[in-house]
Amino acid sequence: MTGFQKKQIVKKSVDSDRWYTDVILKSEMADYSPVKGCMIIRPNGYAVWEIIQNYLDKKFKEIGVQNAYFPLFIPNSFLKKEKEHVEGFSPQMAVVTIAGGEKLAEPLVVRPTSETIMYDSYSRWIESWRDLPLLLNIWNNVVRWEKRTYLFLRTTEFLWQEGHTAHATFEDADNFARKILEIYRVFDEELLAIPVVIGRKSQSEKFPGAAITYSLESLMPDGKVIQMGTSHHLGDNFARAFNIQYLDKKGERQYVWQTSWAETTRVIGALIMAHGDDQGLVLPPRIAPVQVIIIPISQNSAIARFCDQLKTELEEVGIRVKIDDREEKTVGWKFNEWELKGVPVRIEVGEKEIKSGELTVFRRDKNEKLNIKNENRHLPDKIIKLLDEIQKEMFLKQKKFTEENTHTVNSYEEFKKIMSTTRGFIKAMWCEDALCEKKIKDETKASTRVLPLETKDEKGKCIYCGKQAIHRWLFAQAY
Repeated sequence: MTGFQKKQIVKKSVDSDRWYTDVILKSEMADYSPVKGCMIIRPNGYAVWEIIQNYLDKKFKEIGVQNAYFPLFIPNSFLKKEKEHVEGFSPQMAVVTIAGGEKLAEPLVVRPTSETIMYDSYSRWIESWRDLPLLLNIWNNVVRWEKRTYLFLRTTEFLWQEGHTAHATFEDADNFARKILEIYRVFDEELLAIPVVIGRKSQSEKFPGAAITYSLESLMPDGKVIQMGTSHHLGDNFARAFNIQYLDKKGERQYVWQTSWAETTRVIGALIMAHGDDQGLVLPPRIAPVQVIIIPISQNSAIARFCDQLKTELEEVGIRVKIDDREEKTVGWKFNEWELKGVPVRIEVGEKEIKSGELTVFRRDKNEKLNIKNENRHLPDKIIKLLDEIQKEMFLKQKKFTEENTHTVNSYEEFKKIMSTTRGFIKAMWCEDALCEKKIKDETKASTRVLPLETKDEKGKCIYCGKQAIHRWLFAQAY
């Protein structure tokens, strides 16, 4: 094949929905599955998930969390033990009624989340205050039968981690839920380069069965919001449903207080959507499986040796690097392919670069070329500095976008106008009546996202009904 590879992706500014799907398929991040609503995560996409796993797994273990595994199948009776929980998940449940050629005495639910199957065990494992806190995490898949699916963002089956902890007091559980929230915030902002707003969900938007749901919300380029992760304070609701009690230091029986928390493969969708451009993916260096691609401009032994040496030097300082020396592809085709896949830095090596000692370096985030001197073996340090600069600037770009598209609104007419045009975050007074919340969503498609943690009480009137309100909530249309 000669010439440039045709990307065959629609422009992001023309049709962002089509662009999103095109980029995922053409960059080989994922593919459609024969099972409706499911997806196949290809090596390019799974490599990103592995970096996510490695980072979060390490952070969880640093605060005492251990990994475990629980079954995929849950007895139907377990989900019915917590009324709000089963009502919340009932429309999305996949249920097995026949197995081994026989009708099951009790239907089995294919795991939509693991609270119920885990807490049955917790009720047997926890006996005294010495068994607390119990801090477990599982890396698994779950099934939620979605009517409308979207690669990575909303699929019938998806991958995630879900943490489940038990504590002696309400305060201990709340502190831990917030500690996890901070781990997620740092991950989202410092690895994915996606700014988030952290806050508490409303009663109608919280996790079914939780006392408090904390959430991280991020604004996407089309003005809609993605929920990046959640950390739930479950109170003692599940403890009472599953009889999880412990003997305290006074010898009295008490119910435990619990948390559950998760981030999913959905964040890969957010990563693609937040940073991608008309040429394809743009990956922040810290999350990119390949941070530097070296491309020989021509094929000869001197250039090959130089590329190998350069690769070795970069790997020695911890950079993830690859050489594309395929002879069957043109240089232009390779440039195009690696731009499509979003590799942060490309280094071009030809006879000119070797003779001059000045390498041609392409940074994907700005689609611009730089000339960097390769002197005194300092090139690896310069590339590290460049990768750090790219990471920082990608985050700041998204932060500026979020700030410019966050509006403080005091009239419902202005609220509706924004939601019907540019969208974005809206800070508006709300009386916290679920009926007003529902009507706003029905009329504008905007839901309450969170009450930001730093929000202070203020006197005002509800944006919808005009009744007294004391909080300015964050509203947005969401995926």
